[in-house]
Amino acid sequence: MENAIDIKISRRNLLKVGAASATAMTASPMSAGHGAGAAHGLSAAVTLQVNGKTHEMNLDVRTTLLDALREHLRMTGTKKGCDHGQCGACTVLLDGRRVNACLTLAVMHDGQEVTTIEGLGTPAALHPLQAAFVKHDGYQCGYCTPGQICSAVGMLDEVARGMPSHVSGTLSEKPLLSPEEIRERMSGNICRCGAYSNILEAIEEVAESKA
Repeated sequence: MENAIDIKISRRNLLKVGAASATAMTASPMSAGHGAGAAHGLSAAVTLQVNGKTHEMNLDVRTTLLDALREHLRMTGTKKGCDHGQCGACTVLLDGRRVNACLTLAVMHDGQEVTTIEGLGTPAALHPLQAAFVKHDGYQCGYCTPGQICSAVGMLDEVARGMPSHVSGTLSEKPLLSPEEIRERMSGNICRCGAYSNILEAIEEVAESKA
């Protein structure tokens, strides 16, 4: 998964983030010599469209999208793993593109559409990738599974739009979704249990059904 993401941010929210940075530097008279923890928080009104529902919240501008989902909206399907953008457990879809929710602030996505694992399917009507993961036993502990599935959804859409990867043979033709392509494109999602071969089989089955 690519870490560099073209994020659209409104002028209003850019000013919010800038104000937060200034506040962190100057708001507290005790901040000098006492670290960033001494700064007072600055809150902002944020509207998130999550899984087709509108949520209006008042959040500290330093709140990550991951914490907004888990701690404020109680959507705990999205997992907090490394909290540094290295494991992919927190992957969600932002306007259809996969992102690490731990690396972006909620205020940057006012009005944008967020899709989490809870929004992909239900126990009675699984998303094809969810069903394939069950069929191929693409998990062991299951902690990374929501991020793996959300990332795979975004990855298949990237391929459908003809986006090349580092292992694509050409930049001008639609990539062939070979095992090498899938491994490369899913390399940002770590499975500490090592269920990679099963994950690959699950994604291949869904990719073939879309071909």
